[in-house]
Amino acid sequence: MRFDPDAAAQPGTGIFGLPFTRDEAKVVLLPVPFDATTSYRPGTADGPGAILEASMQVDLFDRRFGRTYEKGIFLERESKKVRALGREARRLAKGVIEAGGVTEGEKPPKKLAKALADVNAACVKANDYVYAQVSDMLEEGKVPGLIGGEHSVPFGAIEAVADHHEEIGILHLDAHLDMRKAFEGFTWSHASIMHNVLTRIEGVRKLVSFGIRDFGEREMQFADEQGARVKVFYDDAVSEQLAGGAKFRDLAAQAVEELPSHVYVSFDIDALDPSLCPHTGTPVPGGLSFNQAVLILDTLRKSGRTVVGFDLVEVAPGSKNEPEWDANVGARVLYKLCGLA
Repeated sequence: MRFDPDAAAQPGTGIFGLPFTRDEAKVVLLPVPFDATTSYRPGTADGPGAILEASMQVDLFDRRFGRTYEKGIFLERESKKVRALGREARRLAKGVIEAGGVTEGEKPPKKLAKALADVNAACVKANDYVYAQVSDMLEEGKVPGLIGGEHSVPFGAIEAVADHHEEIGILHLDAHLDMRKAFEGFTWSHASIMHNVLTRIEGVRKLVSFGIRDFGEREMQFADEQGARVKVFYDDAVSEQLAGGAKFRDLAAQAVEELPSHVYVSFDIDALDPSLCPHTGTPVPGGLSFNQAVLILDTLRKSGRTVVGFDLVEVAPGSKNEPEWDANVGARVLYKLCGLA
């Protein structure tokens, strides 16, 4: 089949309308339709499928990143087992969430304790699945990209990338610090991903978080206790600096300069202004414009650092009666991430 990057996406092609096989592709994307612990509202399990559908309308030439498609991008099929695992974990988690969760040191009723243990066990299975899949990609010389799902699911990917490259930094774009030791009793909560990364993955040398505007006091204390290993660009502080005459590109450069030579990018869609992701699990006022987020990614590209993996999480499509917007934005963020990689 003759491929024309300026033509409409053809039936039967892959993500973004591309014709590549896994062997031909430089970037391999792994969809993880797992959404167990999102506490405000669920829906991120349907993110990968919605992004795939929306990707067919993305123009393939990018003024900043060039002909991204030429390197090849391939999307794996969703795992039915992972979707079923997530669906059952969500069913069990609902009862825990509706009960107000379980705080550390509390002894919950047996039924609640069992549900909590089963959800945590399901999350471990999801982590193991992601780790195995991403490890295979790395052994094949691919750049892995994960599409969630909730923000708990990249743990296995980050662990695999850190094991493969021995030492990495993480550029974390998010509205939330995600540094709770556990949330509502869930060890592998979407609100705990960066706490788990920092306490369980030795190969993560540096974490740089940008867009952060929603967090608990103990989370901020935990971040401070990490010393030079963690640098947080709080959204209100960035806004204040911009109001005082600072240039956003200079702040983006400061963030990138904190990172080592090998970088993993973790992009929670709620880092963006919620007008761009209104159905995400936990939207927060403020945040990055689309162009500001792209400028950060482009600054990373220009720095000469190597992007060794990435994820895009928490994209949740609206109902069938609403115009699709979240996946439209998510597909374009994903293409930028592929171009960066």
